[in-house]
Amino acid sequence: MPVLETPRLVLDELTTADAEFILELVNEEAFVRHIGDKGVRDRAGACQYILTGPVASYRRFGFGLYRVALKEDGQPMGICGVLRRDTLEHPDVGFAFLQRFRARGYAFESASEVMVHARETLGLGRLLAITSQDNAASIGLLDKLGFSFQRMREISDDEPEVRVFVSEPRPRDSQPHEADRYGERKR
Repeated sequence: MPVLETPRLVLDELTTADAEFILELVNEEAFVRHIGDKGVRDRAGACQYILTGPVASYRRFGFGLYRVALKEDGQPMGICGVLRRDTLEHPDVGFAFLQRFRARGYAFESASEVMVHARETLGLGRLLAITSQDNAASIGLLDKLGFSFQRMREISDDEPEVRVFVSEPRPRDSQPHEADRYGERKR
């Protein structure tokens, strides 16, 4: 049973069976440029990345980055979920998609569902999101998701400053209708 589902997508915990997909994703040019070089160069490195990152997060916090796959055929296309970083005061929403699946609304659809899950199931209130300074696509997506720019911040000594965005919980009666969450209905 998946962790989350949307009209088109299934989000589930990553396992070492996802190593080839993760190897491809973390080595795409846009991932390396905007998120960073994770040093994953082979299947064994991808397995280690999965075990020490997402799987360790599921065990420690009860959440993490999930594999996002098409509901119709199960093809993995990206990752999306909530992370807990020692360098940020609140959990943050993160996402990354293979180039061939970008600009189709999948990141918005999965991140919208992750945010609802974070608040309603996990009991998380304030959510953050971070992007590299020049990641226009992610900045636009965060705006569409209702995040507001908060500040520039260094979250790692060896990395440049990132943009930090915040999303405050809304009262229950102002939550978007499900169709609104996925951009299917105009406001």
